[in-house]
Amino acid sequence: MRELARRIDAATPPGRDRALDALRALAILGVVLGHWLVTALVADSGSLRVESPLGRMPELTGVSWVFQTLAVFFLVGGLVAARGHAAARARGESHRRWTAARLARLFRPVPPLLAVWTAASAVMLACGVPWQTLWTLGKLVLSPLWFLLVLAALTAATPLVARVHPLWPLAVVLHVDLVRFGLDGPDWLGWINLPAGWLVPYTLGALVARRGTPTPGVAWTLLLGGATATGLLVAFAGYPGSMVGVPGAPVSNLNPPTLAAVTFGLAQCGAAVLLLDPLRRALRRPRAWAAVALLNLGALTVFLWHQTAMIAVTTGGLFTARLLGRPPLPGLHTLPDGPTWILARLGWLLLFACALLVCRAVFHPYERTHTARAPKPRPDSGKETRHA
Repeated sequence: MRELARRIDAATPPGRDRALDALRALAILGVVLGHWLVTALVADSGSLRVESPLGRMPELTGVSWVFQTLAVFFLVGGLVAARGHAAARARGESHRRWTAARLARLFRPVPPLLAVWTAASAVMLACGVPWQTLWTLGKLVLSPLWFLLVLAALTAATPLVARVHPLWPLAVVLHVDLVRFGLDGPDWLGWINLPAGWLVPYTLGALVARRGTPTPGVAWTLLLGGATATGLLVAFAGYPGSMVGVPGAPVSNLNPPTLAAVTFGLAQCGAAVLLLDPLRRALRRPRAWAAVALLNLGALTVFLWHQTAMIAVTTGGLFTARLLGRPPLPGLHTLPDGPTWILARLGWLLLFACALLVCRAVFHPYERTHTARAPKPRPDSGKETRHA
């Protein structure tokens, strides 16, 4: 492991901003752990349905504030895209070619996921699995794709939106919510916030790319101002306290994004900016950087397959329990209605992680390119091969 860390460190271009990779890795871990902790597949009347511990234990609402990290994804995405597009223009590369390369990188791991689940669905149908179960599992598996679609649209529009100030899309979200909630406007109006809401952190990232890292004062203003605004909206404006969707709740902060989700994202962006310098110092150590680099090499695979890993463990455990004549397993197939479920669920996380590692090992090659492979020393030389 020490030798691998040394090789990865030596192969990393000197100008790479390692802190951005660390922020992306933290965001991925937040999404994965958040889904695993707040999504329960309950065995009921021969089928599986989704329940959330946040619906039955509202005192856990604060957990969603820790693991809802999507704004950090878009912040880093906007920053990297703006820098990448500027560099492409400087070397004479067309916008079409740059966009095609970026989108190919985003969607390369998607076809294997769709192929596997198409085949799995056909097998389950042939075996008599109820439609309700198939619908439940399909929604969980495909839910990460909305993020890729929104990120792809914003990436393709980078030349148009890179110079938009974040206050403009924030104003759009504010007015949409005023009409939707304050004036009893139609629910479909909220979907305007799907691009507008995530444009706020994306354009903020582009702004950082143009002007450099904000001062600590600006970052603290984003953090404290965003957190205060979110708290006030939840306490006095009727917004849900949970920053993730809760099955059965009348309003979701994410589906589509609300003003509370956007102000919360601004607070996250402020915290992310404050973390940049500490992360840069910490990632000078080869072992710390190797862990971040390895996760980022398979970031999309982890993101797309983490729900499948949870489903595989859950359905496998259910099949085994029924085969042995055992009751549903606590924390895996039972209602998330108390501390016992929480403790049991924490115990299952390790098995979820093992299943995800298997998925990563099998499907990571579909994400890799010839420039993303780990460096290998030449057999006839002690020199390391450097990759761009």
